[in-house]
Amino acid sequence: MIQKLLLLSLPVLFVAGCSTVPETGRKQFNFLSPDQEMQMGLASFQQMKGEVPISKDSTGAAMVERVGKRIAAVAPMPNAQWEFVLFESQEANAFCLPGGKVGVYTGILPYTQDEAGLATVIGHEVAHAVARHGGERVSQQMGIEVIGAVVSTSMQDSKWRSAVDTGYGLGSQVGVLLPFSRKQESEADEMGLLYMARAGYNPEAAVAFWKRFAELDAQSGGTPWFLRTHPMSAERAEKLKEIMPKAMWEYRASGGQ
Repeated sequence: MIQKLLLLSLPVLFVAGCSTVPETGRKQFNFLSPDQEMQMGLASFQQMKGEVPISKDSTGAAMVERVGKRIAAVAPMPNAQWEFVLFESQEANAFCLPGGKVGVYTGILPYTQDEAGLATVIGHEVAHAVARHGGERVSQQMGIEVIGAVVSTSMQDSKWRSAVDTGYGLGSQVGVLLPFSRKQESEADEMGLLYMARAGYNPEAAVAFWKRFAELDAQSGGTPWFLRTHPMSAERAEKLKEIMPKAMWEYRASGGQ
């Protein structure tokens, strides 16, 4: 009975959760509402600000906020509660929580080098929020868990149940979740390139940034590409070159030279 209810719930959730990503037009499955996502993002960001020190670099913090506001002004997310914070951390990274909460770590500033490089990073993070990637990941994870529960329940009297559960877990991670994570990152790269161009930042700076950032790939211990959550930086630079003509048109339309 439980197995039947789980199976019947999947089509309902799928239909209710279908939406379209701006800019790319990709259809996505996300049954969380924007309000639910925003509340999750707000709570997590408040916790983050209480656990990770906020940078005392007033110049860097001002640049993060300045670039963030320019990018947010051209992003199609009118109800977002944008906030751009520079955190003190050696980690060369940045993040965006649902609803428009963007954090940049000081460790990435040597790679961004200037405002255009920083616009590459913030444009990418803003794109995650616009595309609602956070809610989509939660929805996908829950969908996989529901299917896993159906499979596990159907084999509860089988001696192979443990092996099947383990295989399903590994298969969904390597075959679904990780490739989808890389797909979202590539999508955010593309959208972010357009946003930085519309905000008046030369999109060619994005290619230069990813080439500089590629040196970190060599420090990752040789992790195979299929076990990575993000595409290789050199690959990201090459993909951005493919859509550069469109981005340069947006840049010139914004008044850039």
